[in-house]
Amino acid sequence: MSAHREFAAKLRGVFGFPITPYQADFSLDLDGLARNVDEMTRHPFCAIVAAGGTGEIYSMTVAENIAVVKCAVDATQGRMPVVAGVGYNVAMGVEMAQGMQKAGAEALLIMPPYYTHAPREGLFHYYEEISKSVDLPVSLYSRDWAVFSPEMVAKLAERIPNLTFWKDGQGDARKYQRIMSLVGDRLAWIGGIGDDCVPAYFAIGVQAFTSSISSVAPRLSLALAEAGLNHDFAKLDELMKKYVHPLYHLRDHKKGYEVAVMKRAMEALGKPAGPVRPPLCDVNHHELEEIKHVMATFEPWL
Repeated sequence: MSAHREFAAKLRGVFGFPITPYQADFSLDLDGLARNVDEMTRHPFCAIVAAGGTGEIYSMTVAENIAVVKCAVDATQGRMPVVAGVGYNVAMGVEMAQGMQKAGAEALLIMPPYYTHAPREGLFHYYEEISKSVDLPVSLYSRDWAVFSPEMVAKLAERIPNLTFWKDGQGDARKYQRIMSLVGDRLAWIGGIGDDCVPAYFAIGVQAFTSSISSVAPRLSLALAEAGLNHDFAKLDELMKKYVHPLYHLRDHKKGYEVAVMKRAMEALGKPAGPVRPPLCDVNHHELEEIKHVMATFEPWL
């Protein structure tokens, strides 16, 4: 087994997903990020993802994204690997990937490119060029318009030697199961659309999931993974109804609230977060009170 595949085999349980804190003027709050990551990584996640979707990768410059990854690497103090988000286009993606490898990232999560109507060959070229620019295991993130058939995933696995794991952001368990069945253990399979899809993901055999809840209640996210890996769906149902569904109901109020709600939830618990950058929008006063109420119910897990 290659070193990259050995790395992927260890990715079991929960990927922590820190937000990127900003100051009131929208500048980076790296001190706040360091405190958050230090606290998060004292829990046994399999990895954390810096500058991912929840980390507002597309709201930051290339230099800011690299700085966020460097800060996260330093703050983990070697407790777990840092997976770095990259994207935009080939040139910017390569610059980010190489800068993040130099900063100490141990793997990459490649977001879809900025252009939403790319033909298949252009899309494949985008992923190939970024992947071959580094000597790191990489994951593709199938989200939004970047939808892949089982055959496309198999072809990408052939063309990109360091493609090591796959993060699903579609939430289509039927299609994801077909992809997993065709490609098999060539890739490690990660559930990536949200904590609310944990039962479906573990039912079809993923080995880990990416958790926004990890930024506010790490112990709860780990409990979700433990129940999922053990196929304890009665326990999962209990946790989903009591904690996950109420939080995700708030996240569904408006596009982009998956970040804004988590930032306000963190602030309700006294953690650094700050505003979201445009084009995301912040929650209103009524929603803020709802978030505080939901966070109060999380108390057993804090």
